[in-house]
Amino acid sequence: MPYTDTADVRLYYEVFGDDADPVLVLISGGGAQLLSWDEEFISLLTAGGLRVVRFDNRDTGFSERFGTEDDIDGGYGLADMGDDVVRILDDLGVKSAHLSGHSMGGMIAQMVAIEHPERMRSLGLLSSIPGQNPGYILHGERPELREAPVRITREQAVAFAEAAVLASPARRYDPQVAWHRDRAGIAYDRGYAPEGFSRQWAALRRAPERLERLREVTVPTLVLHGRDDDVLHWSAAVDMAEAIDGAELQVQPDMGHLIPHELWPDLAHALLRTAQRADERIAQRTES
Repeated sequence: MPYTDTADVRLYYEVFGDDADPVLVLISGGGAQLLSWDEEFISLLTAGGLRVVRFDNRDTGFSERFGTEDDIDGGYGLADMGDDVVRILDDLGVKSAHLSGHSMGGMIAQMVAIEHPERMRSLGLLSSIPGQNPGYILHGERPELREAPVRITREQAVAFAEAAVLASPARRYDPQVAWHRDRAGIAYDRGYAPEGFSRQWAALRRAPERLERLREVTVPTLVLHGRDDDVLHWSAAVDMAEAIDGAELQVQPDMGHLIPHELWPDLAHALLRTAQRADERIAQRTES
């Protein structure tokens, strides 16, 4: 199994596609394992000419844990999680890559864009926010994440995933209940560690404000958000798109916080378009 070969952090990752193609790193959201990026979606990206990397963020899945079951703060920050992306690129021998992240994954991608701009080719910010403006945050304080979580069985985890999907308002899209149940079970088997999400949450609580720094981003960028997102408000997408010169903004009607399977082809096309813009720009600079 591929792990980063560094002494400080051990991260698990998987690679799809042709070794000669430009790399796109997909970054999962809070508490989510690499399973959140379905192989069917990835196949749309590899068919379009990208080499795709997905990985388990620290404190999830097969990647390294930063505490015991009772530890709710791993002592790291969002910038450290951005450095994890760079560790994976270094392990692959990749100088720069396209990055796309969902929710917390988009926040991690922002940190890479700010702290390591030379490693970025393009940027995808999906259902994400640039800081802790109360107007962006709809999920409340989440006090349960400030204490050691109650551990549950696999069956309970699968049932909880189903209930969470069904609790969302009815929209035009299929909620894909069976898919979410299946993923919840696989995630439990790969590495059940709810305290890992609490430690990620601690990192998010002390994350720096990023909106002004995003004005420094010059790579082609896609910003996508659901108008019916009940976790993070879509106004954050508008603010980020305005901050990043030339960013493409998509606010999808009837879409919540998660990206519906029916929109996977559209999202893949948008990410491929954004990557192509970046690669063409890089090629022009090389030729000149």
